[in-house]
Amino acid sequence: MGSTARRPRSRIVALSLLLGTGALALLFAQRTAVSAENGVVIAPPALDEPVAASTAHEETAVFAGGCFWGVQGVFQHVRGVEKAVSGYSGGARDTAVYETVSGGETGHAESVQVTFDPAKVTYGQLLQVYFSVIQDPTELNRQGPDSGTQYRSAVFPLSDAQRRVAQSYIAQLDRSHAFPAPIVTKAEVYKGFYPAEWYHQNYLTLHPDSAYIVFNDMPKITNLKRLFPNLYRDKPVLVQAAQ
Repeated sequence: MGSTARRPRSRIVALSLLLGTGALALLFAQRTAVSAENGVVIAPPALDEPVAASTAHEETAVFAGGCFWGVQGVFQHVRGVEKAVSGYSGGARDTAVYETVSGGETGHAESVQVTFDPAKVTYGQLLQVYFSVIQDPTELNRQGPDSGTQYRSAVFPLSDAQRRVAQSYIAQLDRSHAFPAPIVTKAEVYKGFYPAEWYHQNYLTLHPDSAYIVFNDMPKITNLKRLFPNLYRDKPVLVQAAQ
């Protein structure tokens, strides 16, 4: 199978050049009712990390749910998130390169490392946003137009407490039939996180008119604001270039 089949975003870029971004966005908009991401109303996790009144430390979590542009973009709009970095997790350091990961054979998933203040937003709340508006947890090795193991639905717990919360929440959502099909999201072993190339950072904010972003990711921001008004913030926290 050719590389364009593995990386559908390349086809979208090519079509954008042929039709023009505006025309392509209009074409996608006409299909939004049946194709765009939809937020799902789900209960919060019954089990969450305890937060002491004196908590003042930072915590880190890693999520994979399709193209990291949208995953990062949503988390950047969540109150209490201090940083959200696009990157790769699940494979080895030497294969954490976009063109290599795109082959689907590295073990990596396009992921986002989220640094957050647990006194303002808990790990469980981040999971609720993740399952509700960021991705479809019933899709196996694909999200939206992107397919391959690099687009799988996975969380990478960095502690035993995170793993317990994630596994408990997945079981809770399955028991309640919150989704029309079984959840395929896995709590995978954390092997490290490797930041993606700079041109992938802040992609949603920097390219809001991109046809891919308009069709696949901007509805997620709308759903975050609609379903989680207490967690939504209008100004995203962006990744700063290294000095």
